Amino acid sequence: MQKTNGMNYAPVGESKQVCEPGQFIFAAAALDHGHIYGMCNGLLEAGGQLKWVYDPDQEKVNKFIKNYPNTRVANSLEQILLDQEVMLVAGAAITSERCALGLRVMASGKDYFTDKAPFTTLDQLEAARSMVAETGRKYAVYYSERLHNESAIYAGQLIEQGAIGRVLQVIGLGPHRINLAHRPEWFFQREHFGGILCDIGSHQIEQFLYFTGAKNATLAHSKVANYQYPQYPGFEDFGDATFIGDNGATGYFRVDWFTPEGLSTWGDGRTTIMGTDGYIELRKYVDIGRESTGDHVYLVNGEGEQHIQVTGKVGYPYFGQLILDCLNRTENAMTQEHAFKAAELCLIAQRDAFRIVQ
Repeated sequence: MQKTNGMNYAPVGESKQVCEPGQFIFAAAALDHGHIYGMCNGLLEAGGQLKWVYDPDQEKVNKFIKNYPNTRVANSLEQILLDQEVMLVAGAAITSERCALGLRVMASGKDYFTDKAPFTTLDQLEAARSMVAETGRKYAVYYSERLHNESAIYAGQLIEQGAIGRVLQVIGLGPHRINLAHRPEWFFQREHFGGILCDIGSHQIEQFLYFTGAKNATLAHSKVANYQYPQYPGFEDFGDATFIGDNGATGYFRVDWFTPEGLSTWGDGRTTIMGTDGYIELRKYVDIGRESTGDHVYLVNGEGEQHIQVTGKVGYPYFGQLILDCLNRTENAMTQEHAFKAAELCLIAQRDAFRIVQ
């Protein structure tokens, strides 16, 4: 697993199959972001069967086939969409193109699983909402910083068990290493990546809603800047935002592209969750100066102080739940409204952000 480059970060977990062989067949299309590997890993480990891959870039397809050698190469997206065996299409397209791909997939009668951020405009979000209502298909989103991180999953379990009481605030820090030489041209173009709050901020907003239990939130303030890369005038390397949930909980997050080269991983992602009876701190990918491992959970409540390292102890239940949701037409992995609300709020934060001018 690539730990130094977040674009190719693809966690691998234990195989916990939730369906019979051949019962859930999926395909991969649009390989523009390396998160497609994490998405496919999760579905395969949960019992899915990867039948097809398609991308117009043969180099991307060749790399994909090396990782998943039993996958057939489709001549076109249409070949996948016409295959009645395929139940879901996973895609990591250029961010601005994710909605259009999803609309085609859902119109063909299949569920769609996209990398975050799922949209770059509110018009795209409304088009997806309309297509979901019309077809009954799923527009699932890979919010990987919670769904593919065992410390975040464990924190959710602790909260559900009442370990810190009612959650009052979530603070999220999402720094990323830029790996400038390895980024595609679209990565720096605002119309394609959507802005930093839309892009990596989507992880933080989804976690705020999930950990607090809020169904909606109001933006209090957001701001963005491009401090370091004037050669890319449409780019943003810093952003933060504050939200107030409809249940009174508050959330603050900061995202940036300033991870130093000396850090052993692509970003020192952290989350602090404050409750009425205690607090939780997650050191997701590294415990700096102590251990290069991730998944560190620090819990403080009335029973004392605990440090729990949960790698390999929790797993990634989202993917099995998603497969069962597709098979049974349920909503246990993540509700459609939650996935769309997180996307909506990140788009609002991006739209209304104060732009810092140096």
